[in-house]
Amino acid sequence: MPLPAQPPALQVSGYGLDYETPSGRFAALRDIDLSIARSEVLGLVGESGSGKTSLAFAILRDLGANARETGGSIRLAGEELTAKSTRELEAIRGRRIAMVFQDPGTSLNPTLPLGEQLAEVLRRHQGLSRRQAWREAEAALARVALKTPAEMMRRYPHEVSGGEKQRVAIATAFACQPDCILFDEPTTALDIITARQILELFERLQEETGVASLYISHDLALVSRIADRVAVIHRGRIVEEEPAAQVFSAPREDYTRQLIASVPRPDRRLVAPAPAAAAPLLEVEALTVRYGRDRLLDRLRGRASRQVEGNRAISLAVRPGEIFGIVGESGSGKSTLARALAGLNPFEGSFSFEGRRFARPAELDRAYRRAVQIVFQHPDSSLNPRQQIREILARPLRLYDAPGAASLAERVEALLAEVQLPADFARKYPHQLSGGEKQRVAIARAFASRPQLVICDEITSALDVSIQAQIVQLLLSLRERFGTTYLFITHDLNLIRQIAHRIAVMYRGDLVELVEVEALAAAGPRHAYTRALLEAVPTPVG
Repeated sequence: MPLPAQPPALQVSGYGLDYETPSGRFAALRDIDLSIARSEVLGLVGESGSGKTSLAFAILRDLGANARETGGSIRLAGEELTAKSTRELEAIRGRRIAMVFQDPGTSLNPTLPLGEQLAEVLRRHQGLSRRQAWREAEAALARVALKTPAEMMRRYPHEVSGGEKQRVAIATAFACQPDCILFDEPTTALDIITARQILELFERLQEETGVASLYISHDLALVSRIADRVAVIHRGRIVEEEPAAQVFSAPREDYTRQLIASVPRPDRRLVAPAPAAAAPLLEVEALTVRYGRDRLLDRLRGRASRQVEGNRAISLAVRPGEIFGIVGESGSGKSTLARALAGLNPFEGSFSFEGRRFARPAELDRAYRRAVQIVFQHPDSSLNPRQQIREILARPLRLYDAPGAASLAERVEALLAEVQLPADFARKYPHQLSGGEKQRVAIARAFASRPQLVICDEITSALDVSIQAQIVQLLLSLRERFGTTYLFITHDLNLIRQIAHRIAVMYRGDLVELVEVEALAAAGPRHAYTRALLEAVPTPVG
């Protein structure tokens, strides 16, 4: 007699979700149907605001006070979750269903050692003694390929890298061998090599445990590699769900085709050949940045210096009008260099801008700060949350005496128009804008002084592919209009090979390779680290 068919590890049927807002109800999810079998990976892709994370939290049963479910069913191995009490759900979360978040820094308790946090899950859900849980937690850290698990058990989150924190989060999610794990953009905040290592770890653990996985991401190239099936969500509805190969090779829906077309491809160059050789706009000469203090008492006692070198004797030249890319993994010194050039890091050595030499941050005068602007990775931390957009944009206009007879309000409106935002955004606050809109405001602020050089520090890394494509097109149009030079820092090699004229590769504070993009495509990289970066890049889809 045949055995009865097992229910899916996770099944969502006809599910709907609204949020109560000051302006009325917002329909976040509508008629969601999806299922995931044991050992299967379902990829969920869509733009920011499409409902991906709302669906994950609904499955986890962790909804905000303003959430209103409008119907449907969520079943875990055939067991209805929407009817569970809070106490019942607390027994299920961590044991039968788990979640790995985008930023492990916010999901780990900063006041507890990593080992304590992992052992707590095992004691709570497996009934282990403190000693047994500690031993099993150490073994779990070894399974996620942390080199010194015993030492890692006693470290706090701030003492380990982003990749190490994410490995701990993954070890915690797999610790109780749950029926289903939800992965919400787990590699977005990581550099390309670390992300590759995390994906390989995920694939190995998935194969070993047979867990069902919902893998949420805006990186379509990544999803095409790891997912068995892909569901595409748009404005709260699943618009397409097919085997991964079919979705990416022959998508049915226009929206899916638009997403795939937005994925950066190195063979689709978006810029003309490099400008003719000219005197450098920016020339960096043996620039070194050190962190930490070299204390007199340590020197007198013969102790080694406590200083760490973020950059070591960096030398490079940026030509007027070019897009100069800087790539490398986290900790390679990319942002350290950017902050030194923006006057935010002390440095040794020097750099010249339009022939003027600067050897200390104090020498960076008003003219330099007007000519060189920086756009940071996270607009949430660079835009004042207490100021309206008009106040944020008016400040640099006042500071740098932008030319023109128009009123300040008119000039703010013109800045918004330059970054393709409506004039009424001037009255909004940053929290009222999407991630892409906030980044447009940050770009508008940078262009308020009509700079010659704009430093873009990972400004597209947190954006989904369609918004990223729009931001890149905006930067290219501003460059075309104003002749701006860009220093573009990123870990997205597919993107930088689309838009840069030359690429500098940094590794552990050193500049190890500087190459023309055309030469990179024709002859390949010379340095082993550059080859490792390229090998870690997910193959573009479509």
